[in-house]
Amino acid sequence: MDIIISPASKDPLYLQIKDQIKQLILSGRLKEGDPLPSMRVLAKDLQVSLITTKRAYDELEKEGLIVSTVGRGSFVAGQHAHALTEWQLRALEEQLAQLVEDGKRLGLSEQDFIDMVKIYFREGGLG
Repeated sequence: MDIIISPASKDPLYLQIKDQIKQLILSGRLKEGDPLPSMRVLAKDLQVSLITTKRAYDELEKEGLIVSTVGRGSFVAGQHAHALTEWQLRALEEQLAQLVEDGKRLGLSEQDFIDMVKIYFREGGLG
């Protein structure tokens, strides 16, 4: 599993782990029933404490994205298509809000920002 954490980030380590696993699930790279690495293995791989990975997994479980069973491990939870779509929309909204803030900080006008979005939307992204 490709997870990269940064001690220099403003976000706590457990949140960086949680957010990246969540993104893997929402993007479809991790699918329903896929196993996650054990908390111990992930902690060792990322060189963080077991408490950090446990907190990330606990948060993911609270959000209904994973299920954990003693002795079996943690797996991507089954989601109804509607529920997954809601998660994806929320994630997209968060990304869009960040892009708007970045645009404002760079001095883009609302119309310039909208024009950029339209171009990327029509052309299908960066490539």
